[in-house]
Amino acid sequence: MTGGALRNLDLNLLTTLDALLRERNVTRAAEQLQLSQPAVSAALRRLRRHFHDELLYRTGNRYELTPLAELLREPASTALAGVVRVFEAVPAFDPATATREFTVLVSDYAAMVAADELVQVIGEQAPGVRLRLRQQVAAHVDQAPESLRAVDGMFLPHGFLSGVPSIDVFTDDWVLIVSRDNTDVGDTVTLERLAEMPWVVTYHAPTAFTPAVRQLRLLGIDPDVRVVVESFLPVPFMVAGTPRIALLQRRIADRLATAAGVRILPCPWDVVHLAEAFWWHPTHHGDPAHQWLRSALRAFPRADTEGATS
Repeated sequence: MTGGALRNLDLNLLTTLDALLRERNVTRAAEQLQLSQPAVSAALRRLRRHFHDELLYRTGNRYELTPLAELLREPASTALAGVVRVFEAVPAFDPATATREFTVLVSDYAAMVAADELVQVIGEQAPGVRLRLRQQVAAHVDQAPESLRAVDGMFLPHGFLSGVPSIDVFTDDWVLIVSRDNTDVGDTVTLERLAEMPWVVTYHAPTAFTPAVRQLRLLGIDPDVRVVVESFLPVPFMVAGTPRIALLQRRIADRLATAAGVRILPCPWDVVHLAEAFWWHPTHHGDPAHQWLRSALRAFPRADTEGATS
């Protein structure tokens, strides 16, 4: 689209488009935008004329997105984040008075361990700042650094990204979990037994995997995978009351073992440690607000910043 065509568009339409594509409902989009429903309906009509597409269509009691609307979801969100970032830019950042929002991509594990502490730091140092946690998916990792361009950063262990600035946040190790009532397994388990047991694993794909499971395969043990989940928190509950076994980060296992009804076992091999890091797009490097965010991460009591590439 040329600059002349852009001059004929209202930038507010981007905000409305993003809300409509996320909510898939005019009423809910209006509530989120704090606008009247007629105003959002009028904006939707303008968007339909612009794209020559319905974008939303009714199926029974709900709305669905057209194929074009599905394609627009991620670009619209990215474009809106870029616009917001442009107008939030400041020559200096004072956390005590700042009111901006930071958007960070996280797994449920990172949200529980790292983001939880970041929320506390922000609350203490920057009471007017808001932290938005977006669910991390495999595409964010596969398409980095482009996916990092529209957010402030991403929590992700080392071993998946390279050529992108990062700072180490904390380390963790891996443990095995079995059901508390699994009498077939004692306080330890052998590699041979692991090859026989049914497994629950996370992110079971060529570019989405658990490093400890990959290491296990390198040792010649191919887990008998029975359940695959796209997050970490459900894992203990998929193991409880079953003969299954799973690998889990110790920080999650320690917190959930009692509630889920599982036991924690040591790994019978020299399992690789997990080094969680915070990654960001190079264009954010000189942003004063982003520099403060990184300093807040460095201040974590349990942070290990040796080897940071910032």
